Amino acid sequence: MNIAIAEVCYIAERAGAAIMDVYAGDVAVELKEDNSPLTAADKASHQVISRGLAELYPDIPVLSEEGKDIPFSERCRWERFWLVDPLDGTKEFIKRNGEFTVNIALIEDGRPVLGVVYVPAQEKLYWGVVGEGAWVKSKGQEAQQIQVRRIAPEQGLTVVMSRSHPSPELAAFLENIKVAEALPVGSSLKLCVVAEGKADLYPRLGPTMEWDTAAGHAVVVAAGGTVATPDDAPLLYNKENLLNPFFIVRAAAE
Repeated sequence: MNIAIAEVCYIAERAGAAIMDVYAGDVAVELKEDNSPLTAADKASHQVISRGLAELYPDIPVLSEEGKDIPFSERCRWERFWLVDPLDGTKEFIKRNGEFTVNIALIEDGRPVLGVVYVPAQEKLYWGVVGEGAWVKSKGQEAQQIQVRRIAPEQGLTVVMSRSHPSPELAAFLENIKVAEALPVGSSLKLCVVAEGKADLYPRLGPTMEWDTAAGHAVVVAAGGTVATPDDAPLLYNKENLLNPFFIVRAAAE
């Protein structure tokens, strides 16, 4: 793959430090054209990641939420690119609940093959390379390899759900599942919770963008899980419309 995953992790950590510099002060919030929030932390993280990746891999283009206005006529020729969300969970950042992340993914032929998810407020780092494995490292601890757990539906499932985006579609979906525990979690941490074996299922039956999911998607697959649409089609990236379809993240079937 010729990608130094440790260097990408370091870029994510530096971006997280830039976010925390803003987090420590007063958070000024702007609204984008779609009325979603934007802070100085989003912008600072975007600059750190864009510059860091450009220095290391000048031949690999970057598509970032804060630099997304690249025409599809150009993007459609990309076989390989970085897909970045400099601050996933801006609403969680504004609420100051710590559940926001830095997401960096490498996409090849429409599929995430490498992902880094950093949780700045917890100093916790997830990374995964599809076909090689996934790991988590907490502050002051050694890195630990992670795997999804085996699903046992008859015992009831631990289901991750959005803290900020509940939906009636999700409520209807859960009526047909034996739920033992529901875990409300913010940002791309929802995918990581499944990847590290703390939950069985994350049904996302509401809108997300490609940069929201790509890094966590790679970590889940590297840890042995699956990410697919409700009709079991693959979740693909670099579409003309960057809005994701609904999808379901699953641990391994028993």
